[in-house]
Order: sequence, then C-alpha cells, then structure tokens
Amino acid sequence: MARSRMPKFDASEVITFELIRIIERGILPWRKPWTAGGSSRPLRVSGEPYQGVNNFLLTMRTVMAGHSSPFWMTLPQANALEAKVRKGEKSSVVVYYGQSRKDADSEDNRSEDNRSEDNRSEDNRSEDDDRSEEARMFRFQKSYRVFNACQIEGLPDSFFPDPEPAPEHPPAEPIPHMQAFFDAIDITTVFTGDQAYYMPPVDKVYMPSITRFEDPRRFYGVWAHELAHATKAPHRLNRDFGRSKFGNTSYAREEIVAELTSCFLGQELGFTAHTLEMNAAYLYNWLRVLRSDKTAIFKHAADAQRACDYLITRSEVGRAGGSAEAA
Repeated sequence: MARSRMPKFDASEVITFELIRIIERGILPWRKPWTAGGSSRPLRVSGEPYQGVNNFLLTMRTVMAGHSSPFWMTLPQANALEAKVRKGEKSSVVVYYGQSRKDADSEDNRSEDNRSEDNRSEDNRSEDDDRSEEARMFRFQKSYRVFNACQIEGLPDSFFPDPEPAPEHPPAEPIPHMQAFFDAIDITTVFTGDQAYYMPPVDKVYMPSITRFEDPRRFYGVWAHELAHATKAPHRLNRDFGRSKFGNTSYAREEIVAELTSCFLGQELGFTAHTLEMNAAYLYNWLRVLRSDKTAIFKHAADAQRACDYLITRSEVGRAGGSAEAA
C-alpha cells in the first residue's frame, strides 16, 4: 500500500493567500500609524530590525493583532530565555534567503563534465570551468515561524519597552526632520496643482503643496511614494516591469513597489504610507498581481527595500554636501 504524502508546505503560497484575504476586506493595515514599545519596526530577539518582506509581514501582523512589543522570536529562542509560548497562540511565518552550491560530485554533473571534456580545448577549459562553477550556485528560500513577545510568558521586561508619546505636528506645516530628509534628495520635485505623480520623460516628481494636506505626515507619505517611482529610472535603480500604462499589470507591480517603499521609509522617519487615491481600483492592483504570482510580494518587497535604501543614501549624501557622483 502506497504511503500517503503530506503536501509540501509552500510558504510563498501561504503568505500570499494571507495577504489576499486581508486586502479583500478593503484594508491595507500597514498604513495604520503604529509603534510597538517605542519601535516603528519589528525586531529580532537580538534587537536587530527586520527588513524587506519580513518587515512588511510582521508590521502587518503587529498592527492587526494589536501587539505592544516589537520583538519576535522562534520557539527555541523563547525556550533559551526560559520563557514559554502561551497555549493556543498562533505563530507567524517568515522567510529567509540563502545561497547554496549544487553537489559537484553528483552523477548528473559528472556525466555532463565527461561528455563535454573531449570537445574542449585547453584554452577554453578554465573559462568553461568558471561558468560551471557559477552554474552550481543557486538561491533558495526557507521559512520559519516566530511569535511576538506578547504571546510568550516569562520573558524579561526588556522585551516590553515603554511606548514613546506620539509627537504632535501642526496641520499644514513642515516637519523639520522629514523636510530636511526629502529636500536633500537630488530628484527634482515641483510643487503645483492637486495631483501627485512622477513624469519619466522629464525625470521630475510633481506634488501638491503641504497646505493641501490636513496631516503633514500624509504629505510626506505621498512624496515618498512618488520618489519611489523615480528610483526606477535607468540612471538610478533601472527597475522595469515592462510597458506600463494605467491599469495594466506592469503598472500594478510598480504601484506595489512604491507603496512598500513609502511604508519602509515611513518607519525610518515617522509617517505611514499614503497616496492621494485609495479606492477599489488601487486595492485591485494588489489583488491582481498577488493572485497571478505567489512570489510577487517577496520580489517587490526586495525592490522596495532597495528603493528605500537608495533614497536614504541620496539624502545622506545631499545633507553632507555631496554630489550625485559621490554615492
């Protein structure tokens, strides 16, 4: 009798379905202003902030569950601290990426090398060996499960830091540290009209003035979104999902990258992701991409992390008095 096999756990599928179910409710939870224990980013047990897709996923789960601690850890890590996960608590799936080498001594590799050996000249052999070495390297994704400190009993008090008071910002007035950050980025922004957009042919961002926003943090959230689009230019990050026009899949993918970039940058500066248009069509952009590609959120979170890092670097260079060539 054949032994039945359990279906292999597919982290990409599980995470994507989770995200689809949330967006189908008409919400983007990572847009909700939040801090947990004074941190605007989820933290590893060591205190190191999560990045990329894990930052995004755990931010979303922190907001939805209402956790007051920013710390997340695996079951063995909790046990090592002589703490215990409460009965009935559900874990959260996160992922990590690694690079590995195929077994050079496998049967297939040996036979392929033998077949090609007779046809290679001595001059070409080292070059082919280099290519073969590269071909043996591959990236892989693995998943693991973590719990928030609020789901665990017996942890030291340090995992439950006191929240910081939320700063108050006068309406329609610049927030000094945010304004300084954006002003230093060497991407031209024109303040005019009532629409926000990036225009590739002239390589400029167009923004309404801050006086059109009730909350200045929304102004910076929109500005971050449009600057994220500007990072796709060939002379910057050269991000290209194909011919983009309003409503098609390439457009939708780029919108996801800009949304996540604004989310990540907002964690650094103290605002949340924001756009001038938040409607069913915007949510549909997310759903269409996620339903057609279970790896999309992982790829685009990585794109967004690169865009966020790029903008941070450009701002640092600008504030240090550097030039575009300095970075």
